[in-house]
Amino acid sequence: MKIADQPSAALQLNGTWQKAAVLGSLWASSEIVLGSFLHNLRLPFSSIFLTSVAIILLVSVSYQWKDKGLIWRAGLICAIMKSVSPSAVIFGPMIAIFLEAVLLEFSVRIFGKNMLGFFIGSTLAMSWSFFQKIANFIIVYGFNIVDLYTSLITFAQKQLRFNFSTVWMPVLVLWLIYLIFAVISALVGIYIGKTTVKATPPMMSIDREKTGGIKAGKSLPVFVYSTGWLAATVAGMVAVLVLMNFAATIWWGLAGIAMLTAWVIRYKNILRPLRKPKFWILFMVITMLSSFLFSTLHSSHMSISDGLMVGLQMNFRAAIMVVGFAVTGKELSNPVIRSFFLRTSFKQLPLSLEVAFNTLPFIISNLPSFRDIFNKPVPMLRQLTAHAEFWLGKVELSLKKKSNIILVTGDTGDGKSTLLGELVILFKNRGIQTGGIISPAIIENDVKSGYGLINVATSEKQRLSYTQRGEGMVNVGRFYFSDEGIMFGKSALTVANNQHAQIVFIDEIGAWELQGQGWAESLNELILRCEMPIVLAVNKKLTSQVAESWQLQNPLIIEAKNASSEKVFNDIIHFSGII
Repeated sequence: MKIADQPSAALQLNGTWQKAAVLGSLWASSEIVLGSFLHNLRLPFSSIFLTSVAIILLVSVSYQWKDKGLIWRAGLICAIMKSVSPSAVIFGPMIAIFLEAVLLEFSVRIFGKNMLGFFIGSTLAMSWSFFQKIANFIIVYGFNIVDLYTSLITFAQKQLRFNFSTVWMPVLVLWLIYLIFAVISALVGIYIGKTTVKATPPMMSIDREKTGGIKAGKSLPVFVYSTGWLAATVAGMVAVLVLMNFAATIWWGLAGIAMLTAWVIRYKNILRPLRKPKFWILFMVITMLSSFLFSTLHSSHMSISDGLMVGLQMNFRAAIMVVGFAVTGKELSNPVIRSFFLRTSFKQLPLSLEVAFNTLPFIISNLPSFRDIFNKPVPMLRQLTAHAEFWLGKVELSLKKKSNIILVTGDTGDGKSTLLGELVILFKNRGIQTGGIISPAIIENDVKSGYGLINVATSEKQRLSYTQRGEGMVNVGRFYFSDEGIMFGKSALTVANNQHAQIVFIDEIGAWELQGQGWAESLNELILRCEMPIVLAVNKKLTSQVAESWQLQNPLIIEAKNASSEKVFNDIIHFSGII
């Protein structure tokens, strides 16, 4: 069975960068999943919602982790992780993500991690998102877009016989909307942060079929990076822009076409932005508006053909900038450029990124459904924030090689719990101190009605689940779990209650735990804080996922069906070296 590789030199990763890897992965997951969802819906101002979610995450997690420099590090990691986004244009979003984090970090450094610091930081971050959009239009279309805007507002005022105090009033109103979202996001983040640190998040129900598995993506052709192409791309973009300002149309037209042709030949899919209907609709709108407005409002010195040429020039510039930035972003992911950080004061960054990329698939697979997010946005965001500590434990697990884990696997009904119970008796009879929990099925009238729990160390018993719904119970598949049973099991699995145990049993680790629920956090703590061997009952179809999720190194795997408890006992003794 293939086990996830350990990050190289990961033991050198310090605590702040570990937390930044988790927070950056959480942020990146929202950008990748929620961003794609909003993009597919074609919702306007989707950047407001993405920035709002980022602010809520950063502010709320700041109440749990108070490390200086955590926010900008998380922003840097998220920005770099954005480089693997399927979107062709990632350079602008990468800049936005990083600078939003820097501005929020700057604010809390000056004013402190309090309401004032978070409010000011949130408004700065959201303002950057707004002004970068304006800057993007100017960069892509040139300052002619400003003339087009002012001409359009002037024309609208004449037709509607309504005067703004300034032509920039609509822009200021839009900025105010961004600021309102910033304040709301800060308030939600503060509320979630304060309520999360005061209470343990409740267990969440999950669908029966949800197991947290990650399907392997299709293999992509190997891309050969080139710093020469990167330099040529930047120089070529600058050259074309200079020609557009100082040379005749024929020269900048030929130069731009040559650049686009070279990009098409080398970067097969880089013209995706130009294939979208939105680009060509905007192309036609800007061209026709330029021709009409400039000739109408500047009739003394500009003809319709002149206005048409202005519109065409703006769109040609847009094509060069959009594709050029996509090419630049592609080449900036060059491993040579990334390895440069290893020789600088940012040497922790590649290690943190490696951990973040290893963590990201599990976070994405465990995100709440879109239905839950939109029906209960605040509780879902609180759940995501509360699990930051759980994911930090996952990061710590990736830095620690745990090799004395035994997985007892089998399908439902193969006798995993029965085998664990027999093993407990054998270990106790040999005078070996045992700990953990066993969860035998409860049969009533020849029908399974739920599961019980047995504290291995004390032999105490407690009902864990039922097939009938009870008030306030959490639903997992066809079973309903009681709070008393969950608390009983968590208590039996604490590090304090197992510090003298020579071996620990957990029955079982399954789909619920892969979602960060059930005994997941308890298993994290036992692996991180204790050295004794741990025996886990795992459904056969989830074995690989459990081993990968908990970064298990070459675990002993035992098939429960028809297994001899005596033989399994000897195998565990030989494997773990208890005696």
